[in-house]
Amino acid sequence: MEIIQLSLLGGLLALDGTSVGQFMFSRPLVAGALVGWLLGDPLTGVAVGTILELYLLVSFPTGGSRFPEGATATVVAVAATAVTDSAGALPLAVAVGLVWGQLAGLSVTLMRQLNSRLVPEPGQRSSSPRDIWTAHLGAVLVDFARGALVTFLGVIVGRAIVGGLQGPWALSPAGSVGLLLVGGAASVGILLRDLGGFRRRRTVFVAGVALGIIGARFL
Repeated sequence: MEIIQLSLLGGLLALDGTSVGQFMFSRPLVAGALVGWLLGDPLTGVAVGTILELYLLVSFPTGGSRFPEGATATVVAVAATAVTDSAGALPLAVAVGLVWGQLAGLSVTLMRQLNSRLVPEPGQRSSSPRDIWTAHLGAVLVDFARGALVTFLGVIVGRAIVGGLQGPWALSPAGSVGLLLVGGAASVGILLRDLGGFRRRRTVFVAGVALGIIGARFL
């Protein structure tokens, strides 16, 4: 029953990404909190969502470019983290989530190709308002089904991988979080450069470092 609930949540978050709303519920930070609440461990959900938010800040869903699906990555990562309380669960789950987010992004590209076949061609007699409405609704349902299916498979694979590789882990839980934050810092550095570089955004950089140190203490 739990995996069905996670799959349905993944489908809804997939809709928020593009098709319906775009209320930012699909951002990793928010999605992580929702998944953690569903699993009864909101703090872990927020921690995983925060780390994935750092990694995926540089992925801008602009135009027709392919980008990782952060919502699916987060649902898979949080669900995989809950398999065990070993020190290696968090970094392994984040790694699986990032890879699965890339695969989910590929499924978005395939869905767009399918949507192009659902939309009536301009000038056809069948291009009535009713037909166009039906095509839009069909595209939304396809996106929901895609998100639910990709999430379902991701949770199964993610939990199997984390459960199978949870053996001896060299780092402590704090060290594992620190390693993940170092990787996230590289992503934040890329984002800072895209926003104009250190000279133009030094205040933002300093504030971000301070908030990162404070956040790391809570994680």
